[in-house]
Amino acid sequence: QVQLVESGGGLVQAGGSLRLSCVASGRTFPIYAMIWFRQAPGKEREFVSTISWNGGFAFYADSVKGRFTISKDNSKNTVYLQMNNLKPADTAVYYCTVDRQACIDPRSCDFDDWGQGTQVTVFS
Repeated sequence: QVQLVESGGGLVQAGGSLRLSCVASGRTFPIYAMIWFRQAPGKEREFVSTISWNGGFAFYADSVKGRFTISKDNSKNTVYLQMNNLKPADTAVYYCTVDRQACIDPRSCDFDDWGQGTQVTVFS
């Protein structure tokens, strides 16, 4: 089992920035990718971004492309989500998870390991 701990959320004005972190510990092998999802009140959890375990490949939801950047520090088993030009629509609890099944499209796969989430609130 892997433990995931997110941090970095907060309250920010529209147009501002936040950087989220997710630290993985425990059984980190095998992990093919680390993934960020978010869930807004009354909505389903949605995919935000993913990065391969070696950091060589990244993919974003259209809604965040050009504003969010995912990165990874392999030495710390930590994935980051740099969020710029935040909008009120980005308000959600942000969760990280890990891909242990070499999922081709994280929007279509189920994942077992989740962190507790970190709240991001963007006000206009």
